Formats: sequence, C-alpha cells, structure tokens
Amino acid sequence: MHTRHAQSLRAKIVYTAWSNIPRLALLLLLVLIVILTGRIKQESTAINREKSATPTQEKPTINVVTLSLTPAVICDRISLPGSLVPWVTLPLLAKIRGEVTEVPVLEGQVVKEGDIIAKIESADYRIARDRAAAAHTLAMAEFNRSKKVYAKGTISEADFESKKAALLTAKADLENAELLLSRCTITAPIEGVIRSLNAKVGLLLSVADPVAEILQINQLKAIIGIPESDVTAVTRLNTVELYIQALNNKKIPAKKYFLPPSPEPAARVYNLELQVDNREGLLFPGMFVRADIIKQTIDKALSVPFYSVISRNGEQFVFVEHDGVAEKRSVHLGIMEKWMVEITDGLHAADRLVVEGHRSVEDGQKVRVVRNIHDPGELPQ
Repeated sequence: MHTRHAQSLRAKIVYTAWSNIPRLALLLLLVLIVILTGRIKQESTAINREKSATPTQEKPTINVVTLSLTPAVICDRISLPGSLVPWVTLPLLAKIRGEVTEVPVLEGQVVKEGDIIAKIESADYRIARDRAAAAHTLAMAEFNRSKKVYAKGTISEADFESKKAALLTAKADLENAELLLSRCTITAPIEGVIRSLNAKVGLLLSVADPVAEILQINQLKAIIGIPESDVTAVTRLNTVELYIQALNNKKIPAKKYFLPPSPEPAARVYNLELQVDNREGLLFPGMFVRADIIKQTIDKALSVPFYSVISRNGEQFVFVEHDGVAEKRSVHLGIMEKWMVEITDGLHAADRLVVEGHRSVEDGQKVRVVRNIHDPGELPQ
C-alpha cells in the first residue's frame, strides 16, 4: 500500500514539471531578450561616444569651371527634311493629227518661251487654209454687192442677212484653218528644261499624244512635311532657311508659298510649299533639303548647357558658385536650341554656373574656380 502511494506522488511531480516546461522556456527567453537589449544599448552608446570624440573630416575642395550667365537670344527650332520639285511640270500634247517632220531640240536642253520643240507636216493644213481664204474672199465680195443692192431696195432683208451670215461663216472657217495650220509648229509655252522628248521625226501623232515635258526650274518648290503639332507656329512664318545636303549643307533662303488646310491622308503631315530662287542654276529637282524652322524667339533669356542640368529623383537642379561654395539651385527648363536650354526659374543674371565638376560636388561644399567663362561658345559641346 505504501509503495503504491509513493508511485502516485512521483507521477504527480513528473506531470507537474512536464506541464510547466513551456512556461519556464518562455520565462528564460524573456530574461535573455532583456539582457541582450541592455547589452546592445550599452554598445550603441559606446559607439556614439567614440564618434563624437572623433573629429569630422572636412570634404576636399573641388576644382570647377564656371560660366557667368548673361541674357541672350534663344530660339525654339525644328529641323525637318524635304525635297525640291520643279515650280511647273508642263506636259506638251499634240493638238492636231500629223507626221512629225522636225525636232530641233534635245532632252535636257534649256528652252525659252516660243522656242520650237517640233514641227508637223503642214501641207494639208496649208491647203485647207488657202481654200478657206478663197471662200472668205468670195463671201466678202457677195456681201458687198448685196449691201449695195439692199440699199436700193432691190433685194429683201432676208437675202441680205443670208449673205452677211455666209460672210461670218467664211471668216470663222478661215480663222479655224489658220489656227490648225499654226498648230503644226509646237513651241515652248514657258522657259524651262526639256525633261523628256516623245516626238521623233516620222512619228504619226494623234490629238493629245505626248510631245515633250518641260520643267520650269529657274525657281523651285521645296516640299516640307509639317507635323500637326507645329502647324500653328508655321502659319506665322514668312521665310524659312534651307540647307542643301548635296551642296555641303549650303544655306539658302526660301519664302512660304502655300500651306494646305488639311494634311496628307497617308502621312498625316501638312506639305508646306516654299518658293526657292534658282536663277543661278545650282539646284535641281529631287535634291534633299532640311528646313530650319524657328517656332519661337526669346530675346533676353538665361540659357545654360544642357549637360550642366542634373536630374535626380524627379528634380532638376544645377550648382552655382558663391563665395567659393557650391550652392544647389532647383530650376525649371524652357525651350531648347542645339545644346543650350532656357532656364525659366531658379537662376539670375551674373550667377556663376558650375559647368565642369558639377557632378562631383554637393550642396555647401567648398570649390575652387580654376576658370570662369563669359562666352558660352568657349564651352565644349
């Protein structure tokens, strides 16, 4: 009986100890956390004490190049490609039927207004003209006789009007015959160069058959495709500068001739037509050009090299030098021309902008100006 009681007591003790193990582990963990937290605070305090005791090293002075800002003109430009086309492309067509008997010109030849391009056999038309002339002479004689007898009252008014109508008809026939005869000689209606020559000696032409094509190139058209976003600015222009690629980018002036009210359906651009003087004959149709179009001009603008502006975390800023210290300035950008950009806010005239070394400095850091530039043209582009 005693043995059974002892076993029951031992089981209770084991059960109690086993059930309290999680609580003891949690208690030990909390004690360990408290000890570690205190130790970390002590070490942190010691590190901060060492830092405060250690003297702060001053950042080194940076050598920089600065630009003294002065107001200047800046333009908002767009450069667009285009091509030259003839001012007039004129196809010459035959107006009568006949055989070509003479072609005194060649393809590529420059002709003046009235120069002969081709001749058509004229014998048939000359005979028809002579016949019409004879008929007109007879009608004129009969009309004059009728006029005299009509004045005496010998013939009726109807007979007289009939003679008068016959005269007018004969006159019209003569004029028509003379017109057809004149069309046997085909002449250039404008000054230009013969691009193609279809007429050949011995060729039988019909009405509306092609004879030649003449290009008027003493002045040309430059066709420039203008995007929709720039049409409003272009409407205010009167002159445009063109650069001719085939002539080592030779610059020539051009006048605005026509801007269509609607874009080309395929490309969705407005084909601006410019008038180009070509009396020297240096330009040819088909040459590529580039139009320098000024959309806006600002007379007194502060502009800086685009590479001097730093963009970081959505902010745009520059550094200026003031009393040997780099000063950070947030800026707002405006229009851009080549490698210069307008600053609309953040800078003032006479500020000394850091243009070299600006990516190595921080706000408030000492700098040494090794060179100060007054002309932006001296800066590397």
